[in-house]
Order: sequence, then structure tokens, then C-alpha cells
Amino acid sequence: MLTKASELNAYDVALENFDTAADALGLDHDTREMIKYPERVLTVSVPVLMDDGHIRRFEAYRVQHSSVRGPAKGGIRYHPQVTLDEVKALATWMTWKCAVVNIPFGGAKGGVTCDPKHMSQHELERLTRRYTSGILPLIGPEQDIPAPDVYTNPQTMAWIMDTYSMTKGYAIPGVVTGKPISLGGSLGRNEATGRGVFYTVQSACEHLHLPLKGAKVVVQGFGNAGSIAAQLLYEAGAKVIAVSDSRACILNRNGLNIPELMHMKALTGHVEGFPESEPIAPADLLALECDILVPAALENTIHAENANSVRAKIVAEAANGPLTPAADRILERKNIFVIPDILCNAGGVTVSYFEWVQDEQHLFWEAQDVYDRLEKVMKNAFRDVLKIHVDKKVSMRIAANMLGISRVAEAVQIRGIYP
Repeated sequence: MLTKASELNAYDVALENFDTAADALGLDHDTREMIKYPERVLTVSVPVLMDDGHIRRFEAYRVQHSSVRGPAKGGIRYHPQVTLDEVKALATWMTWKCAVVNIPFGGAKGGVTCDPKHMSQHELERLTRRYTSGILPLIGPEQDIPAPDVYTNPQTMAWIMDTYSMTKGYAIPGVVTGKPISLGGSLGRNEATGRGVFYTVQSACEHLHLPLKGAKVVVQGFGNAGSIAAQLLYEAGAKVIAVSDSRACILNRNGLNIPELMHMKALTGHVEGFPESEPIAPADLLALECDILVPAALENTIHAENANSVRAKIVAEAANGPLTPAADRILERKNIFVIPDILCNAGGVTVSYFEWVQDEQHLFWEAQDVYDRLEKVMKNAFRDVLKIHVDKKVSMRIAANMLGISRVAEAVQIRGIYP
């Protein structure tokens, strides 16, 4: 019986991916025991005074998977389907992601089980400040550095930075990344994830001898990462024929005007009803014949039941964990080139690292400096993963996991165990 995507446990997927790569590396039992599981897991109860005068309690989490190579690093998401296992999975992936792009961070993740679409700005602020107070013992610029994720943004980070700073008695901008520029944020951070996706897609097209100009692109999830990736691909001459968001899927086989679509999304909050487009079903969007498919929504959107319908040449994982292990195997049999999430969407954490460095140095860079440094990091990481893929004859996902895990394993072996 096929497993439904909704029944898949993201943390089980993360552990399965780890075991596959660890087996390929021949990693010994002792090292596995030290790097496989989270170092710290915190569950906090978050009571919030709602606008109607009543108190509502929310469940929230912060997971530090690894601090072996440096401070733990990872976003905070607000979503009604947030679970502890999802947060543990995302923290695990963050560890390997930071190691793949070779920045000195470990992995962490946070989440609050809530529906921000049905909360006011004041309620979100009270929720954020109370959650920050709950995770205060774990976070800090040398300890654990949160960032935006699903349904959180620079304003959320500003509230966290302010709450943390007020408890310390002075401003500490380095406690979070993805902040507003006026509070020590970095130029280029907002578009960093989508830009990183673009650089890895460029590299994949070069490897496969697939011209980017004229390539047909489908983007599932027209949020921050998906829209920026679509814009950069559009500017490079690709033809973005279909996109989706949480409300609608739209298609124009002659290509969508992405700047106009981004303008409409900014005004209305959705892509539904965009001129010169037709609506299509979510399942049909994933099955469109295209050169590049960019899943930029949530986990497990391509799974055993729908992977056979995918007709792309490249799948670029802008989201975290959009393919299940079963889908991975199906796409590999179909000879579809997958750019795995811990490589493809690592642009966000890379520029978060740049932001943290700038905050710690109190010296800020121009936007082009950020873009140039990001392109170098992403394309170097792609070449490192591709080399393992070719030399070891393993999938790109296994190759990326092998690279990330081997770097963390080396660090823990050199550091040893204390006491």
C-alpha cells in the first residue's frame, strides 16, 4: 500500500536519509551515535493575550541538533501543522546544510503551532515575545541564532532581537538574522534563498548541457524563495509557465510575466486570477512537462503516489524535504536530476552567516558583495556535491548528505567527547 504524504513523518525521513548517507560513507557506530540525534529539545507553553481579551495557549519548540561546528542556526516557523518531529527533522537538515556550504554553524529549528493568517499583528507580536522568553536560555549570538521561516519575517526577527536585548540591557543584533536593515540586517538577505536556488539551477543546467534561455520552468509555492527564483530565472531568459501558492495554481504555456505576477502577489497576497493565465489543479501542476520544476512549498509534496507523474529534467528543491525517499527513488529511475534541498536552498543560511559576520564585526557590505560571495559559496558547494555524485555513483541527495555528514563527523572526531 502506498504511503500518503500526510502520513509521512518528516523526522523518520531525515533519519532514513542520514542512515543511507552514513552507510555510503562507512561511518562507524560511535560517530553515528554522536551526530545523528538532537543535542537539545525544548518544548514551551506559550500563553498569549488575544485581542478579544481571552488567553490562548500555543505549543512551541526549539531544537538544537548540533553545535559541533559552531553556533546552532535555523529558522522559526509559524504554521498550524508544526509538530515536534517536523522541527527535529528541519534542525537535522540544517546541520548538514550548513556543513555542505561549509559555514561554521550547526543546525537548529523552531516552530509555533498556530495559524498566523487568523491572528492580528498585535497578537503575533505578543506570541513572538512570549515565545522568545520561553527559548531565552537556548538562544544567543554565540549559541543559537534564529531566522525567518514559514510565515515569519524581518518584523518577527525584530521582535525577537528586541526581547532578547531588553533582557540583557543593550542591543544585540547578532542574536537573529533576517532582520530589517535598520537593525543590522544584511543587504541581499531577503532574496538569498531564491538567489541560491538560481545559482544551483545554473550549475545544473551547465552540467546537463541544458540551455537556461528558453527553458520551461514550473514553480510550486510562489512565496519568498519560489518567487525570487522565478524572477531570476525569468530574467535569465527562462519561460516560467506555471506557479502556485496556497490559494491557486495558474498556467500560461507561453510564459507568465513574473514581474507583473510578483506585483499582483504583493498587492493581493495571492496569484489567483492573474491575467492571461488559466487555473489548473495542484496535481496537474506537478505533472506538467517542463525542464525545471522548483518545489518551493512544504515537506513531502512529491511522494510515492505522484512522483511517477513528474516530467521535469531538473527538480530544484527550494523547500525543505519536498521529496520523500520513495519519490527520490522513482525520480532517480526516471533519470531526473535532483538538486537536493540541503544544497539548493542553502542560500538563505549562507547570507544569514554573512549577516551574522557583519553584525559581529559592526561592518556592513554592499549588496553586490553579498551576491558575489553567495554565488561563489553556492557554486563551490554544487561542484563538491557533484564530484561525489560522479565519483561514487550515488544520487545527488546521497552525495550532499555524504558531504555534510562527513564534515560534521570529522569535527566531532577531532573534538572528541567531554567529559
